[in-house]
Order: sequence, then C-alpha cells, then structure tokens
Amino acid sequence: MDRIKSLRGFRDIYGDEVKKFRYVEEVCRKYFNLFGYKEIITPVLENTGLFIRSIGETTDIVEKEMFTFKDLSGESVTMRPEATAGIVRAYLEQGIFAKERISKLFSIGPMFRHERPQKGRYREFRQIDVEVFGINDPMLDAELIWMTTLILKEIGLENYTIEVNSVGCSDCREHFRQMIVGYFEGIKDDLCEDCKRRLQRNPLRIFDCKNTKCKEISASSPFLFDHLCEPCKTHFNDFIRHLESLGIKVNINKRLVRGLDYYTGTVFEIVSQELGSQNAFLAGGRYNNLVESMGGPKVPGIGFAIGLDRLVLLVKEIKEKITPVFFFAYLGERAKKFIFPFMEEFIINNLKLLYLPEAKSLKSQLRYADSIRADYVLILGEDEIEKGIVIVRNMSKGNQLDIPLDVSTLIPNLQGLFEK
Repeated sequence: MDRIKSLRGFRDIYGDEVKKFRYVEEVCRKYFNLFGYKEIITPVLENTGLFIRSIGETTDIVEKEMFTFKDLSGESVTMRPEATAGIVRAYLEQGIFAKERISKLFSIGPMFRHERPQKGRYREFRQIDVEVFGINDPMLDAELIWMTTLILKEIGLENYTIEVNSVGCSDCREHFRQMIVGYFEGIKDDLCEDCKRRLQRNPLRIFDCKNTKCKEISASSPFLFDHLCEPCKTHFNDFIRHLESLGIKVNINKRLVRGLDYYTGTVFEIVSQELGSQNAFLAGGRYNNLVESMGGPKVPGIGFAIGLDRLVLLVKEIKEKITPVFFFAYLGERAKKFIFPFMEEFIINNLKLLYLPEAKSLKSQLRYADSIRADYVLILGEDEIEKGIVIVRNMSKGNQLDIPLDVSTLIPNLQGLFEK
C-alpha cells in the first residue's frame, strides 16, 4: 500500500529546525514585551469577504492565491493569507478600539497562500505579526524599524537591507493615478494580461507585478514618491530623521508598493540576498484607512509581518541556554519507585530527567542514555538502596561518584557537580 504524503507546499518541521523557530519566537516575544505589546490569537478560517474588502480585489493574493471554499452551510470561507485583516476584525468585533486609546498587538501562527513553492516560500507558512492602532506619529514608524533591528541583532543577522518608501494618501494617489494611467496607456500592449486589467482597476498594482517585462517597463515610469502631497512628504521626512537619530541606515526604494491595497504612507521591507529572488523576510507599513473601511472609527494603524520560514533559513546558530540532560537508570522494582519522586524534584528545578519505562539491563539503559546524549546518568539498584546512595556517572568523562539517596538533597548535590 502506498504511503500518504504531505500536500505540495506543505511540510513537516522537526528537530533542529523546530529549535530555530522557537528561538526566533522567544527573541521576538522578549522585545515585544519590552516595547509593550500584548498577544492576540485569531482564527485561521475567516469569512472570504474580510480579505476581499481589506486586501483588495485586484491583488495577486485575492485573485490567485487564497484557499477559498464553501463550508457545509454554503458560506464562502478562506484560510487566512495574512494576519492584519483578521486582527482588525477582532479589534472591532471585541470592542478593543473603545477600551484602549492605543493598542499594541502581536500574533504568531500559520498563513496560507496557493502559490508556487520555492526556497523559504510554502503554501502553509508561519508569520509573526505586529500591529499598532491609534498612533499616526512617524516616530512610531521608526520605532517599529528599530525594534526589528534589535531582534535581528540578537539572533545574529548582519547582512540585510532595510528598504523604505511612501505610497501616499488617497489625495496624492488620485492625482498620481491619472498620471500613471496616461503613461501606461501608450505602452499597454507590452504589459502582461494581469497588468492590462490592473491599468483600469488599480494601476498601482502594476508596480507589484512579478512579470520581468512589466518590471522593466515600470522601472522607467513616474514614481508616486516624487508626487507626494505635503503632509505625506513631511511624515516620510520625519520618519527618516528619526531613523537617522537611531543610527539606522535604510535604502529609499521608490518602486516599493507592497502587495496589499490597504497600505498608506510608510511602507518597508527587510531583505537578504542570501534568500535569492524572493528575498524579503520582513515587510509592513502604515494603513491609516483600513479600520474605517471595515466599519470602524477613523483610527490610524501600522504593522509588519516576519516570514518565519525565510528568517529561520538565515539563522546560523542558536544561543541556547545549556542545561545538562540527566538519565535515570534503575534496576528492580524498589528502584523503579524512585522515578516519580526524582522527576518531581527535577521538574521543580527546571531540569530534565529521562528514563525508560520498560527498562531491562543496565547495559541497555546506558546504551540508550548515550544515544540521547545524556550528560549524566543516575544509577540506582538494590545494592545502592541498601547503601543509601545513588551513583552519578559523567558520560563524557566516564568517571562516577556516589551521592546520598535523599530526594530532598538530590538537586543541590547534583548542581554542585555540573556547575563546577
């Protein structure tokens, strides 16, 4: 019988890679706590209309990439392709906007997009998402970038580039829209079929096209950045000034528009050349109109998402807190009764003690202890019980010594050994 395999673009994560995922999450949680963020957990499955309204009908995500289907009641539902829309829905549905003047939230979990799998890019992928509601100050835009650099520094990343741009507000966008339509109309036959449709419905999406020919054409076109209104210019210039005060270097990329329609003003990406063509592992920006467009009050917002699958590829080593692994080798029923009392003491002291429930010979237990890379083995049999001792063997050095068979002093006696 053939084995059932995982779906294309979905994968299992195991062993050292899991450690890297958890390590990055722990570092992020540390800084989120220091900067005053609270965790929010939203559903994986949402009403399809949520993403159409927030992300935009003409985006690649909505047009091509969403996992959408009808449930048993006939309602169209979608597995979330990104986190911001669901967090905004929760922000409104749970009345958070009425309880808090400023909300700083983060979320960690899987997202789903039906796209071609490649290095660091899967149909089920994991994101760390950060959102802030209630502040429109460019200082916050800079603070988010600053927080990400602290996270990346702690996990050991050095070779990356921060790219920033402004995609303006509705006023400067409308003026620019007329200009860009006029520009592309004369060469629209050279555009891909998707961009021909976008030219009429949402011409800014042309700048986000992955087609090589469209990229070449848009490279010499006018840029929205050069036609920002005065408030948008001032916000962006202040944003850059705050980054400079923090000693953070960025690259102004006028082509950067992001792939979702809800962005306004500041947008940014952090990229690494080690990831190939799909080189962004962190991206975000400001979305001052999104909450209002989803039926809420006029509340400014900004956020970013970290692509965990891609970032983990860049993590070279994990700065783990090294704690020894202990194994309990026992012989006989009397010795077996010490397993739970010993384990309780170890767990209380945040130490790991492993054992084999159906242990046989001492030799087989020591062989197993060696296979799991145990640092120390506690050996207890009938003779040791009679003498009132436990033998402690150092697996790397091969030597051993005796300590008293007293549960209350077990950990202090062991800590004296491995802390030397």
